[in-house]
Amino acid sequence: MTISRTFIDFFLDRGHIPTTGSTLIPRLGDPVLFTTSGMHPLTPYLEGEPHPLGRRLVGIQRCLRTTDLDEVGDPTHLTVFEMLGSWSLGDYGSSQTLRWGYELLTGGFGIDHGKLYVTVFGGDEQVPLDEESVTTWQELGVPIERTTEDNWWSNGPTGPCGPDSEMFVWTGDGEPEGTPSTDKRWVEVWNHVMMRYRRLDDGSLEPLQQQNIDTGLGLERLTMLLEGKDSVYETSLFEPWLRIVPKLWQLDEESQRIVIDHLRSSIVIVGDGVHPSNTGRGYVLRRLIRRVLTILWRGDESRSLSDLPLELFEHTLNHFHQGETVTLVRRILIDEEIRFSDLLDRGRKVLSHERFHKSLDDTDYEYLHETHGLPRELVDSLR
Repeated sequence: MTISRTFIDFFLDRGHIPTTGSTLIPRLGDPVLFTTSGMHPLTPYLEGEPHPLGRRLVGIQRCLRTTDLDEVGDPTHLTVFEMLGSWSLGDYGSSQTLRWGYELLTGGFGIDHGKLYVTVFGGDEQVPLDEESVTTWQELGVPIERTTEDNWWSNGPTGPCGPDSEMFVWTGDGEPEGTPSTDKRWVEVWNHVMMRYRRLDDGSLEPLQQQNIDTGLGLERLTMLLEGKDSVYETSLFEPWLRIVPKLWQLDEESQRIVIDHLRSSIVIVGDGVHPSNTGRGYVLRRLIRRVLTILWRGDESRSLSDLPLELFEHTLNHFHQGETVTLVRRILIDEEIRFSDLLDRGRKVLSHERFHKSLDDTDYEYLHETHGLPRELVDSLR
């Protein structure tokens, strides 16, 4: 049985109803460019609106986060990823969700009790220590670390938020040591948010109409742990990417991970109907594709996205259950490559002008962008 199926069935057996729809595109009127978490599509219901499926929900949501772009290339961070989630909309509380989380990780997935560590919100000037979570973990015999900033969850500067409890698994050799905040071999796998408050514009908090539970468990990271791999890229989820890309292009490990992540993410974004552009969602897609090309051409300017076999497009679109045709998605990526190549040629010609044989100031950058369509980061890369 797959990891996703085990997760969903566990919560189905406990009265949860599966949610539908997992597109990266937020609902109409949402100011955010992409869905960033499993709870994002559920915001109105966390605020108190009745959900048509009831008060206990479970689902798989694909997410995109650009806040972690600088960390992509390490063993665990991804731009597009899948989040397994469970939700209580004013139903059960923190003790119940933590007990279920412990039961599923140790019983359902077979993770050793001795390799678990948890963090709990330690309290601040606005909200006290999360005593219920502390008591629950003590009864379950799991070691606890109390933190403040790292155990407060919000989806933005305002809106629903609350204390959380994060579950970590030991990935090092030998007996576990240290704590999640002192040893990176403790890898976070599942976050349980007690969504009890709404953050207002002035920074103050008010209690939500209903007390909610929002949990998120990253599928790729959990797969890495269960398969005993050193990175998410080595898991079965990234086959055939790790089989094909190293044979196509010789890259160092970090560059290879960035290329795989950004190409896979680009395919998923296009699969959800987004095309490259200079604004909004399309600009995020454009940046991902151009970052890949910049890395590839640094070593060999003959490298091309047309080198990618259809198998990679098919694998990704099928995994994310997307209906876009493989040839269309491939065409969009290659068209963007051609556009970027033309822009680079034009940029080199413009920057060869004597006027730019000096340190550039803001006026120069503005002129190059407004007149020639050359963004600042591209200009810097060409000098």
